[in-house]
Amino acid sequence: MASTTEISVALILVNWNGYAYTKACLESLKEVKEPAFQVILVDNGSQETEGERLKALFPQVHLIVNQENLGFAGGNNVGIRYALEQGFEQVLLLNNDTSVKPSFLKELQSCLQQPGYGVAQPMILFAHDPHTLWSAGGRWNSLLGRAITLGNRVSFAEYRPQTKSLDWATGCCMLVSRKVLLQSGLLHESYFAYFEDVEWSLRIRKAGFTIGLAENAVIYHEAGAASKKQHAEGILSPRVFYLHVRNQLFLLRQHSVHLGYPYHLLRFLGWIAYFLIRGRFQKLSAVMQGLRDGLFVPLNTEKKWLR
Repeated sequence: MASTTEISVALILVNWNGYAYTKACLESLKEVKEPAFQVILVDNGSQETEGERLKALFPQVHLIVNQENLGFAGGNNVGIRYALEQGFEQVLLLNNDTSVKPSFLKELQSCLQQPGYGVAQPMILFAHDPHTLWSAGGRWNSLLGRAITLGNRVSFAEYRPQTKSLDWATGCCMLVSRKVLLQSGLLHESYFAYFEDVEWSLRIRKAGFTIGLAENAVIYHEAGAASKKQHAEGILSPRVFYLHVRNQLFLLRQHSVHLGYPYHLLRFLGWIAYFLIRGRFQKLSAVMQGLRDGLFVPLNTEKKWLR
């Protein structure tokens, strides 16, 4: 825990059958000497008691074990609620398939100290290609309802951001102030995984907070370790396509992006045609189900995800 003269930071790691990645991430975090922080490890219903095994190796972490997989949104919200109850002033979401530079958290805090800033994201590089950017934040095309990743696959040395103010930050790594959490609420749990960070960021900006890019904060990301596993129809599972389609439509519904419907429906029809031609019928079915649920399943109007 941080001293009384420091801003207290809760660092939330969600583990779901990712023992090796989480272990490597925790090893990386040992090199972060300042500022002080508390790791909250949320095991999201993993098999083989991975949470307990990680706790045995890293006794300083606070372990929370969920009995089922609550998704990225639900798993992180469990950790965020605990952090708020304990009085932490800042919460850092960090993917378990990352490693960090020792100065990353200090640089994120420096960004967040600017007036009006409520969220800060680092420069995120590919772990397998540490000279290439995976994300330098995001821009939101409000006309078409497109979440565009900035800097993707651009040389880190050559990238020059046009602005340090972002439309959205990726949930892979984002430092969030307590004030933002109390005023804007938590991640929308109806999303489960994918686009929940975009929806959250848009909501945070509507509440009047700035989302900043911390140019000198650097981490490395495996990029999709939880979703890239061998399946009968390729590396990405049909469920990934289902969630992508459904949640994209959730975003359009929540943010009233009417022109986005024809644009994205054409995209998804292209996917359907491709999967039909390739004989990938599980993925075709997943896209169809995503269309149905994204358009017609009621979103949680009670907003229990705010608490």
